[in-house]
This record gives sequence, C-alpha cells and structure tokens, in this order.
Amino acid sequence: MNLPSSMQAIGFTQSLAIEQQDSLFEFTTALPNPSDLELQVKVHAVAMNPVDAKVRVRAAANTTLEQTRVLGYDAVGTVTQLGDLVKGFKLGDRVYYAGDVTKAGSNAEYQTVDYRLVAQAPKSLSNAAAAVLPLTTLTAWETLFDRLRISPEEKKTLLIIGGAGGVGSMTIQLAKQLTNLTVIATASRPETEQWVKKMGADHVANHRDLVQSVKDLGFDTVDYIFNTADTLGHWDATAELIAPQGWIASIVEFDGGVDLSKLQGKSVGFVWELMFTRSLFHTDDMAKQQDILFQVANLIDAGRLQTTLTDTIKGFGVEQIKEGHRRMESGKSIGKTAIDFG
Repeated sequence: MNLPSSMQAIGFTQSLAIEQQDSLFEFTTALPNPSDLELQVKVHAVAMNPVDAKVRVRAAANTTLEQTRVLGYDAVGTVTQLGDLVKGFKLGDRVYYAGDVTKAGSNAEYQTVDYRLVAQAPKSLSNAAAAVLPLTTLTAWETLFDRLRISPEEKKTLLIIGGAGGVGSMTIQLAKQLTNLTVIATASRPETEQWVKKMGADHVANHRDLVQSVKDLGFDTVDYIFNTADTLGHWDATAELIAPQGWIASIVEFDGGVDLSKLQGKSVGFVWELMFTRSLFHTDDMAKQQDILFQVANLIDAGRLQTTLTDTIKGFGVEQIKEGHRRMESGKSIGKTAIDFG
C-alpha cells in the first residue's frame, strides 16, 4: 500500500478556551508507524466525548506542552499497516475503537492503536454512525457487567443518572437488551425525556428532584445506580435511593470528597469505571475490549442496538473539531456528535 511519509493532525500545546485561536490547531507530523501489537489506521470519522474537553483544559494548564497533543478517543477507519504480532486483521479492514488516552488520538489523518482494543466496525452503519459507539459502549458494558457484575437473569432495578448522554444512552440499550433489569433514566427536558424512552427506558425520572421523582414512579429504592452526570451533586439522593446491599457506580470524578459512611448502614458498594483502565495499565484482560466491540457490532447488525448519533459535522479541519468541542461543552447534547472526515 502506497502511504505518505507525513500527515495532518489537530492538537494543542496550551489549555485555552475553545474560542481562542490556538485552543486547537492543525499541524504536519510524521506518519505514525505501528509497533508489533499495533494497527495503523486511516481515520474516516471521529466522535466527541467529554474526555476530549477535560484533557484539553487540564493537560496544559499554566504551562505549554513541549509536544503537541492530539485528542480523539472514538474512531472508524481502514487498516493500512499491521504490526508483526497482530492477529485477526488484514489490510483494508474497516474497524472501530476508542484507543488509549496516553497516546496520540484520532483527530488526525492516520493513527496507530493496539489491535486488542479494536474490532471490525458494524457493517450496517455509516462511518459517522459507528464512530460514536466505542467509548460510550465500552463504558456502559464494563459498568454493567465488570464493575456492577449484574447477572442477566436478575429482575432488579437500575437508575441511570444522565440518561440522555452518550454513556447513558448506551447503558439503557444494553440493560434492556442483555438483562432483565427495570431501567429508570433521568431527563429534565421534553426532548431528553423522549430520547431516553426511544433508547428503551422503562421509566423517566427528573434529576432536579431525584428522590421524589423516583418515589413518584413507585420505587422507594433501587438496586443499582449508575451516575454518568454528577457524582457529588447527586450524592445525598443516591445514598437515600440505593437499596440495602445495592451497588453504585460512577464515571464522574469530582473535587473534594463524599461521605461514604452514608452507605455503611445499608452495606452498599461503590465502584468507579474508567474505560481507559485496561489500556492504561495493560491489564491481562485488555483484549476484552476487542471482544466487547465485536459483540456490540453483531448486536447492531442484528438490529438489537442502535447508534446514538444525533449530529454530524462534515470535513477534516480545525473548525470542525472546534465546533464539536463547542457543542459538547454546551451541556445540552443529546446522544453523540460525530465528525465525518469524508
């Protein structure tokens, strides 16, 4: 395959507000070569996630990075090179993945990624529709089955705080398709309420008065709570609503602490989920992310799961990526935004 020696990428060296000129910029860099366990991928579409904004505003606070950092943690692309130890892929395969937060991201023409984090993309979806899936789907799957250790046969209740976001949307779908849980999702606007119902939620609660809203639905307590929105802000309500011997999971870090003693009397467990843990620490089960994405692609192509794509931005460039950050930082996103490089 005839490949260029250099490529265009979009990154940053300073943590700036997105409206500032150099908050993100385009630059020329060498084409990345895959290591033994990596694929080189020609990127066709990427998706926006909160982690993009978090890294952008924190990684270079009060300093200037020596090396330009490239964001992007969801991608669909075509395999253009294979590392010597890669198994199960060939040149030309269309793949999707979330990648590794410690390495150069997907806001570039080409990217290298560990093959154990990659799977064949769903055949029935466009590049944009598939690109929004990996990070949020892995997060949702790992939370339900690896962190909360929910058994498919359990006929219990799950409350998802932040049901209309990317992670919440996929958690609703996976819980309804792969378990017997009754799913309550939070939403506070007519459009978000309609969205979580479309995703399959059995009930909708309003997070503005979470305890009363859940009780008004007929539930004094719930067996599992997954907070995808605001751990600290909903902590008291979470502690009150969780059932004795229940489990709480969260993906939202916070400054300061929470009072874990509120859970002691009920013997409640609390667990964190970070989708990048497996790649950060090169865990023995790192390849499980490939397996999850493989299973999800099959569920998508079988019509059991649907994409959470709600908005597509066309073209590869700084303005497209910046616009994706603006929409994500508005706090009003429903589902996911993709950028189709074309």
